[in-house]
Amino acid sequence: MAYVYTNDTELIEHLKRGIESAYVYVVTFYHKPLFIYALSLTNDRDSSEDVVQNVFLKTWEYRKRLNSNYSIKSFLYKTTYNEFINQYHKKRTTFALERLYTEALDEFIDENNTQLLQEKIACVNKGIEKLPKKCKKIFLLSKKDGLTNMEIAEHLNVSIKTVEGHLAKAYRLLRERVGAQLKTILLLLFGPNVETLVN
Repeated sequence: MAYVYTNDTELIEHLKRGIESAYVYVVTFYHKPLFIYALSLTNDRDSSEDVVQNVFLKTWEYRKRLNSNYSIKSFLYKTTYNEFINQYHKKRTTFALERLYTEALDEFIDENNTQLLQEKIACVNKGIEKLPKKCKKIFLLSKKDGLTNMEIAEHLNVSIKTVEGHLAKAYRLLRERVGAQLKTILLLLFGPNVETLVN
């Protein structure tokens, strides 16, 4: 029989200590109410499920930072709302980027520049391959994998300034190859993700 928690202090303390039964209790007890709450925000069952799953993942990931004197229910509902807001903004950004992607592709097609497009993409690819080793790695983590500068810094154990410096260097070297159309080429090459349009 699963352990039943009668107060938040004990529950949060067990979560902070990484006791799995506490996490199972939170998921079991709060999944349905959080899903209903998320559904009231998103009006979409799949999106609501994604929101709730992310809430539980973040609860476990940040469990050591939980305040034992704080209501776990309030924390979960607040996190659910914040996750909804994050997804909402991401979707708006994605839609805008997809439109830019389509417009960029149409620009080349309308001008019958298919061959020119292929040549410039090949030029950028060659330029990426010739980037200094660390510069190339950071550039691909940003553009190909879509990681933020903060995520790259944590992944490589370097400062954000170092990441920004390498990205700036990569842009400068690649821009020397294709000029002002670099952003358009990167958009077509890596697809419509947020990081592609940074810088």
